Amino acid sequence: MRKIIILMVFLIGTDLIADVELGEEVYKINCAICHTVNGGSAIGPDFNIVSYKRRKNKIRDYIDNPANMYKEFGYSANAMPKIVLDKKELNDVADYISSLQPFKKWMIKK
Repeated sequence: MRKIIILMVFLIGTDLIADVELGEEVYKINCAICHTVNGGSAIGPDFNIVSYKRRKNKIRDYIDNPANMYKEFGYSANAMPKIVLDKKELNDVADYISSLQPFKKWMIKK
C-alpha cells in the first residue's frame, strides 16, 4: 500500500511539473511575441506582473476570451487577439504564467 501511495505522489508531482513546462512551450509559441517574462519591452504586460496580480483561473479565462474580460482586468480597450488553444494548452499556459510569481499581490492580507 505504501509503495502505491509513493508512486501516486511521484506521478502526480511529475504531471504538475510537466504542465508548467508544457505551458512554457505554449507561451513561447503563442504569447512571446507580445509578452515578456522577467522584464523587457513588449506590447502586452510582462507575465511576471500578470502572475503577481491575477489568479490562475482569471488568467486562463482572459486568455480564452479576452474580448469579454478586458474591463474586468482594468483595461480601457482589448488589444489581445483570441488565441485558439485546446483546453490542455490553455490550462498549461495558465499554470506556467501563474508559476512565475510565487508571492502574489492578491494573497496579501489587508
